[in-house]
Amino acid sequence: MTRVIAGVAKGRRLQVPSGTTTRPTSDRAREGLFSSLLSLLDVEGARVLDLYAGSGALGLEAVSRGAASATLVEADPDAVAVLRANASLLGAPGTHVVAQPVERFLAVDPEPRYDLALVDPPYDVDVEPVLVALLPWLAPEAVVAVERRSRGRALEWPDGYEQVRSRRYGEATLWYGRLAPPAGP
Repeated sequence: MTRVIAGVAKGRRLQVPSGTTTRPTSDRAREGLFSSLLSLLDVEGARVLDLYAGSGALGLEAVSRGAASATLVEADPDAVAVLRANASLLGAPGTHVVAQPVERFLAVDPEPRYDLALVDPPYDVDVEPVLVALLPWLAPEAVVAVERRSRGRALEWPDGYEQVRSRRYGEATLWYGRLAPPAGP
């Protein structure tokens, strides 16, 4: 069972897409994610981008905790149906579901800029090109959290990012980064 951990929707159960295209982030990892974010970003009032949203658990958790808006991007039709149902169930204002591949979403001109990007693709997706395409979508002080398999290779942040930290939660490791400061003269 997946549920919202904190905020105005605390305890609400979320549907999870069936099949193998999505992998819900565990409650423990989500709790760790938002605990880590407390020292990096004020989620209250933040604009959130949830890529490979699946059930929407990450983006909806952010909205429950006071984020101003969340854009939830998912391509799998079954997951999109569940995502829309979860967003409707929570009555989360400022939540927008985008039913298209992440790469196509990121290929257009960025508007608005996001304060927090949550990137949780299937483990076989090469996340580095996605992070490169994400760069223009980020506000100057934005934080990016990426979930990867703990047994896989370490995340290599592409140019434009700096790694802040990583935390392991069983089979998943969460990597935190932000925009790198501009190079000096």
